[in-house]
Amino acid sequence: MSTRRSALRGGACAALLLACALAGALPALAGPGLGRPIDEAAVKGWDISVLPDGTGLPPGQGTAAEGAVVYAAKCASCHGPNGAGGSNAALIGRPPLDKGIDSPKTIAGFWQNATTLFDYVRRAMPWPQPRSLSDDEVYALTAWVLARNGIIGEGDPMNAATLPRVRMPNRDGFIIRFPDRI
Repeated sequence: MSTRRSALRGGACAALLLACALAGALPALAGPGLGRPIDEAAVKGWDISVLPDGTGLPPGQGTAAEGAVVYAAKCASCHGPNGAGGSNAALIGRPPLDKGIDSPKTIAGFWQNATTLFDYVRRAMPWPQPRSLSDDEVYALTAWVLARNGIIGEGDPMNAATLPRVRMPNRDGFIIRFPDRI
């Protein structure tokens, strides 16, 4: 008789635990009640990603000459007067990638896509005021960096049509990890 009682008690305990767990989980499914729904216009302000094929590039344009002015005013204090490095990384130069992972990875010597340069500058520069540059200033800075690295001509304008067509020197220097997903 005592074995049966303990089996019933065990079953009752398991049922009680299950009921409590389910009762506790139901409010959690509804969420904690924090925040508010976000509308599409608010998301658009932060949805600034630019893909390698140029998807996401905004309207605007800039030249290397225009970029030189922006660079002197907003970038030279960190990256040096000619982009060769200062308190932060060099933007100009193409050192060989002969030291494996420890090789300096400059824009011209390592980056695969010019659109990545635009995306990074737009999103993160200038420090400490990211996203303070206009799209025209970002196109101009991108043109300046690419021209100083000898990737485009000094007079080549950069915009949503021309930037994705820029062929970076190390574009084919990457091993595609998942080629079946291209």
